[in-house]
Amino acid sequence: MKRIGISFSLLFLIVGCSQTPEQDNNEVETTEVVEVEYDDSHRGDPLEGFNRVMWGLNYDILDPYLVRPVSVGYVEYTPSPIRMGIANFLANLDEPSSMVNNLIMGNGNVAMVHFNRFWLNTTLGLVGLIDIASAAEINKPDSKSFGDALGHYGVGNGPYFMLPGYGPWTLREAGDFVDGFYMPLSYLNFWQGLGKWGLEGMESRVQLISQEPMLEASPDPYALTRDVYLQRQDFKAEIEPDVDLDAESDIDDYLDEIDE
Repeated sequence: MKRIGISFSLLFLIVGCSQTPEQDNNEVETTEVVEVEYDDSHRGDPLEGFNRVMWGLNYDILDPYLVRPVSVGYVEYTPSPIRMGIANFLANLDEPSSMVNNLIMGNGNVAMVHFNRFWLNTTLGLVGLIDIASAAEINKPDSKSFGDALGHYGVGNGPYFMLPGYGPWTLREAGDFVDGFYMPLSYLNFWQGLGKWGLEGMESRVQLISQEPMLEASPDPYALTRDVYLQRQDFKAEIEPDVDLDAESDIDDYLDEIDE
């Protein structure tokens, strides 16, 4: 559920960044239909045929008939203070693993933020039920997994998979099992961990309902979701994107000529 929700979230970011101001009312508006083509031979997606079938299962069946209605029901019928307390408590469990993974990646300052949030919320915030740290303006950075740390040091994403009932996944994310060895996540049994995943997924899914039309408007939502998801994985791992210095230099020269 959480991964299906991520697909909507990433698409929203891409579409939002591509918006342009409206034209002047005196100008003649023209509309040009542009056909968007996607690379069918994506090197990170060797099982694309299987993955597209699983995408259809998730997107056309599991999400609209199971994930979405269950998530909406949870949000509508659970009192807000209880939902907020549960969300804060579950998020607090991830702070130590994010702290360790940031230390591995060399982000000492960010690791300290996670540490301060954890002890404040655990002690003064009633084991994390109340987000005291955010009230003290110690805002939570993006969580880091062990898979992100692996990627930061050169481990590639590996093959891309669309898992039934789960969503996008890459082989590098198998390393995330290491996070389960950090306390307090290490104290959770299988069913408690499954409950944590489900509750967090429902919250994420409901927050993305307003963005559904954007994904539906895409000519190939599967390819778009895959490409943006892989870019997001590299971003979380803090991998510097490849930059064509020659092309960038040509653009700078062109802009300089315009200014002149």
